[in-house]
Amino acid sequence: MKLRTKLAIFSVTVLAGSVGVLAWRLDRFVRQQVEREQRQQSDTLVTQFRREFARRGAEVVYALEGIAEAEGTLRVAIDLSRPQADPSLYAHDAQGIATSRQLDFLEMVADDGTLISSAQWPARTGFKNDWVTHQSDWNQQGAFLARVELLDKVELGLLSVRTVNVGERKLYLIGGRRLDSDFLQALVIPVGMRVMFYRNLEAAFVPEALLDSVGTAEQPERFASLVASMQKQPRAGEYEIPGARGMAGTEKFMALPLTGRSSELLAMVLVGSAQDAVVQTSNYIRNAALFIGAAGILLVLIFSWSISAQVSGPLERLEKAARELAAGDWKAKADVRARGEAGRAVRAFNQMAAQLSGKREKLLQAERVAAWRELARNFAVELKVPLFSLRLTLENLSRAREKTPERFNEIFLESMGMADAEMDNLKEIIARFSDFANMRQPRMQAVNVNDVVREAVKSFETAFNSRGRPPVKPELVLDEYAAKIWGDPELLFKGFENVLANSLNAMPLGGTLTVRTAQQNGNVRVEISDTGSGLEGGEPAGAALSYAAKVDGAGLGLATIQTVVSDHGGRMSVEAIPGSGTAFRMEFPVALTSVKSAQITSTPAKLQTESARAKSQHATVKAKPPLRRMMDI
Repeated sequence: MKLRTKLAIFSVTVLAGSVGVLAWRLDRFVRQQVEREQRQQSDTLVTQFRREFARRGAEVVYALEGIAEAEGTLRVAIDLSRPQADPSLYAHDAQGIATSRQLDFLEMVADDGTLISSAQWPARTGFKNDWVTHQSDWNQQGAFLARVELLDKVELGLLSVRTVNVGERKLYLIGGRRLDSDFLQALVIPVGMRVMFYRNLEAAFVPEALLDSVGTAEQPERFASLVASMQKQPRAGEYEIPGARGMAGTEKFMALPLTGRSSELLAMVLVGSAQDAVVQTSNYIRNAALFIGAAGILLVLIFSWSISAQVSGPLERLEKAARELAAGDWKAKADVRARGEAGRAVRAFNQMAAQLSGKREKLLQAERVAAWRELARNFAVELKVPLFSLRLTLENLSRAREKTPERFNEIFLESMGMADAEMDNLKEIIARFSDFANMRQPRMQAVNVNDVVREAVKSFETAFNSRGRPPVKPELVLDEYAAKIWGDPELLFKGFENVLANSLNAMPLGGTLTVRTAQQNGNVRVEISDTGSGLEGGEPAGAALSYAAKVDGAGLGLATIQTVVSDHGGRMSVEAIPGSGTAFRMEFPVALTSVKSAQITSTPAKLQTESARAKSQHATVKAKPPLRRMMDI
């Protein structure tokens, strides 16, 4: 890095750091002042709420004490204490008393807990309210929160209990008022603050239960997580809520839990303050800092731009060429217009790329020569069988001249039939060799290898259960979550079909053909294993072409898949499992995430039509001519 570039970076760093630190300290100071003021306002509102809550509780207690001390209530208690008292005479008294005392709820309960009269639910008369009989000092207790069950819903009430004692018997009076958002209207709420009330009467969050001073709160779903946290652990604390639509920032809320007699969470009060002013101030400070910093940085960049452009441009072109070379473009070169150190690096890269391209061509040529030599060797082995048979046929015909005319005609017809069969074999071998030699270059796209495997196995359904040979059972163990590979679906289908055909031919006595797919280490592996005779003992693992020659003559099937795998940038190996069979493994690199996923353009019908001839060749194991009989003539 040159001195001018270092100077530019240093100047930009110092300038940006100084402006950033100053803006951060100013923003932090403003936020602390605003948060301190909002916290004080929240504490004041919480104090107001507590006072209003206590005042309403005192009103409920005062109303219940007035009812308990009334002369009419005493007469009812005395009458109910008699042995033959009729509680039904007072079934409607609670409604009138509740109206006169401005109570929303009022129930009269006998000494054994039986409900005598109910203002809010008259039909419950005769039911039990056992909880009220479990405590004896109700007259010393204040008001409390409780769930109040009505005919069609459940309400939250601020209740109190008072008893009227007649001898050893008691008459319980349970009364109170509904607790909803109306008491919030009595609070003095500062500008920028708000108070909400949530009635926790259900196990899950109920948006309609979140109220403010005018009714149901707006956008209550924003408070679902806050309510859930309070339900798990009801304690006072501060929470941040995402801002509503039209708000610049979040809202901070102080949550105050309200519990019942058994410490169950029945309600909560939320005192919040909007952060719009803080956010707007912070935005102003940030924008001012950005403007000042940008102006200073612009001056520095103008000074250093002309120098940095001479280095960064060539390096970017060099990086692009290196990526193209890594992706397989062996003709990639970088622009050599650069000067200085960058220019020397570009020229060195171009020289290296040219050398690598030349070495690669030589290596590919050597591999092709070796592959064709191996195929020619296997091809010659395959031709020996029909040629040897034809030679024996000719010799038999020559010796048959010494036989009687009838015997000569019989041998001649049989020999000609066998010669025709061997000629068909030669044509088949030459056709397979021609197909392999004319194999086209792959047309790459994103391919789901599981779909190709399924269609390849499906094309052998007839061969698996063909007449005249034991059945072969196919088993597919496919990884449905495997990524797509970058390849040609038709060539992959043809390659898999050749491996399946070789495995099928290796199991003349039947068996199991297993196909597995799995993704690991950035590759998708396809494994095709059979339970046939496999490789003989002593043969090296990976001898795919040698094994192919044993079951498929010239070995063109496995040579085809080996070529397909190589053209797709993959690897192939074969493993002999003593006593179990042979497993072929093919690995293909997954498609890059930057490549758009594409559906397989070749339909199953097209793939099957493409391989119709090969499928008919592998449907059954062809029988060789009866050479022994010909030699005995």
